[in-house]
Amino acid sequence: MKLLNYTTSYFSAILLVLLGIWAVIFYLEMLDEIYDSLDDGLDNQKMLVIKRAKQDAELLQRSQFKDGNYTIRPIDKNSAISFKDFYRDTLMYMHNEDEYEPVRLLETVFKKDDEFYKLKIITSMVEEDDLIEDLLFSLILLYVGLILSIVLLNNLILKKIWNPFYTLLQQLKDFRLGKDQKIETVPSNIDEFNLLNTRVEQMLGKSISSYNSQKQFIENAAHELQTPLAISINKLELLVEKEELNEEQIELVASVLNNLEGLTRMNKSLLLLSKIENQQFPEEEIVDFNAVITDLKSDFEDLAGHKEMKINLKSTTSLKYKMNKGLARILLSNLLKNAIIHGQRNSEIEIEISAKNFIIRNTANNGALDPEKVFSRFQKDSSSKTSTGIGLAIAQTIAKKYEFQLTYYYEQKHTFQLRFPR
Repeated sequence: MKLLNYTTSYFSAILLVLLGIWAVIFYLEMLDEIYDSLDDGLDNQKMLVIKRAKQDAELLQRSQFKDGNYTIRPIDKNSAISFKDFYRDTLMYMHNEDEYEPVRLLETVFKKDDEFYKLKIITSMVEEDDLIEDLLFSLILLYVGLILSIVLLNNLILKKIWNPFYTLLQQLKDFRLGKDQKIETVPSNIDEFNLLNTRVEQMLGKSISSYNSQKQFIENAAHELQTPLAISINKLELLVEKEELNEEQIELVASVLNNLEGLTRMNKSLLLLSKIENQQFPEEEIVDFNAVITDLKSDFEDLAGHKEMKINLKSTTSLKYKMNKGLARILLSNLLKNAIIHGQRNSEIEIEISAKNFIIRNTANNGALDPEKVFSRFQKDSSSKTSTGIGLAIAQTIAKKYEFQLTYYYEQKHTFQLRFPR
């Protein structure tokens, strides 16, 4: 969810609660004001009716609300003395509405000559259910209007204010180390945005400098290691070819050669691993994984045949993804080579390809591996002399770079599954 929409959702929730509280308070205040107004009107009518009744004796015989809004009837002195004016709500049948409607009733006592009379006066009042309905409807209209105003404000005004932030965010999203990119910040009247731009420029400057230094160091270190290793291997091979060594000496030289070749492979693997982690493979294209694994299957037929193993490829659909083609080949090559090297002799390697999955299985020499350590560096089978223990670590690094999910599990066979993003 975008920042503006996120804040709008909070505003909407808070506004709904505040409007609900405000509506209750407003409703109670409005009812109180209505009752005050009605009671004042009843008091005024009371004074007028009493004044007329003292002047016209016929009004003292009015005992029903047939043709007016008040009644008068005699009351004994004892009841009259202790009686106080009393306001209450009640219902009265209205002929024009043909139903009972709420009214406000005032009961009071007055004295004429030596007689006491009880006076009841009524006045129509607002129906509370109608009042609540109208208030609720008005509240909904107000809420919708406020939300639309906030959304409009966000998209027209706040979006413009936040433009430097979103511009910087987009540039950071597209930024890649090693591409000689520059972040062009947008000046703003807001101090926080300007501070953010400054800090980002400083951090990226340090990151680019560190990246270039590390890249140069890795290349130099790899070169400095590769050269003496290659020279040492060549000299030892020349020494063996002179045929002046006995069998024991040749075996010792061969052992040294194997170790040097293993060190060379490890040096190349570590260099590759560092390059992947430092994002030094920016070129990307649509890679056909079916074609890549088919080529690799052909390339590894001899190695598999040496162990009398068969590679069975089952493809249900085409699997394509945008990535660096060289890394795609290394990823699948490492998984296939791992299955051949660590698989049982005279067994089968199963490869399955579906729309979003690549699965490779090989028969186990031993039991299940530790899923938490299988992708760690320098984790290798002690029975394999040629393994550097970095192949699966490289595969996992490539998978993480492109947000693949590379997992291992054991079901009578070692199984590596590569899940591609949707």
